[in-house]
Amino acid sequence: MKEKTIISTKDPHDRHPMLEQISQLWRNKTAVLGLFIIVVFILCAIFAPWISPHNPVETSLYDQLKPPVWHETGTWKNILGTDDLGRDTLSRIIYGARVSLLVAVFSVGLAFVTGTLLGAISGYFKGKIDSAIMRVMDMILAFPYLLLAIVVVAYLGPNLRNAMMAIAITYVPRFARIVRGSVLEEAEKDYVMAEHALGAKKRRIIFLTILPNCMGPLIVQTTLSMASAILDAAALSFLGLGAQPPTPEWGAMISRSRALILRASWVMTFPGIAILLAVLGFNLLGDGLRDALDPRLRD
Repeated sequence: MKEKTIISTKDPHDRHPMLEQISQLWRNKTAVLGLFIIVVFILCAIFAPWISPHNPVETSLYDQLKPPVWHETGTWKNILGTDDLGRDTLSRIIYGARVSLLVAVFSVGLAFVTGTLLGAISGYFKGKIDSAIMRVMDMILAFPYLLLAIVVVAYLGPNLRNAMMAIAITYVPRFARIVRGSVLEEAEKDYVMAEHALGAKKRRIIFLTILPNCMGPLIVQTTLSMASAILDAAALSFLGLGAQPPTPEWGAMISRSRALILRASWVMTFPGIAILLAVLGFNLLGDGLRDALDPRLRD
């Protein structure tokens, strides 16, 4: 019996687009560095009770403004020094990672969901709906975003929850405009027209057909917005409108210690470095994701 020979036309070098994007991201050393920094902060936030050498809110009048030193026995007693109330700086920075990441995830997540929904509706239905939604977004963008956040928090009351809500409100237009533009472009393509011809419901076309093809720019914007949210949360806490004492938050730590910059510079230097590293990590990862998800920027 004669055997049939099957010739495969598939290129063995072809890979799934997602695998190619991951490979492209992994080859970007700065993006990997950013991811490493973010993972370190996430691990610190998760395991704070186990890796923190002290209670972050425990005060000690005998340990006020101790400089960063190793303990005589070699233990991590106050490796980054203490503040004016004798609280360990390292412990407060570790627990502060929890607060900053919580603000970033909640505020950006809320802005992502709200902005994506509004942008998708605006771009798909167009007309008066599009005009109404975009004019509201333009009104929000007309205000300096930090000033708008300050106004919202001042109206709702100074606390961490209201600060997260204020940051989310200022970020909604970013996502809405990106999604609207992507939906307007995708809605005219053949695969969407085919869904219309098959009688698919509008809800299915928007959320299951169009939006999955708009996720690339959204992922990049989400990562970059996380960096901005950490900065904005620190700014609001610095002004006394975010996290309230004794909550360990990086911006609040800098605010409390600004009068001690000449006597005990470490009290505000190390929280500032933590903000710098966290923002740098998300920005580096965001740039790497942009290069990996945009085929025009690939090598």
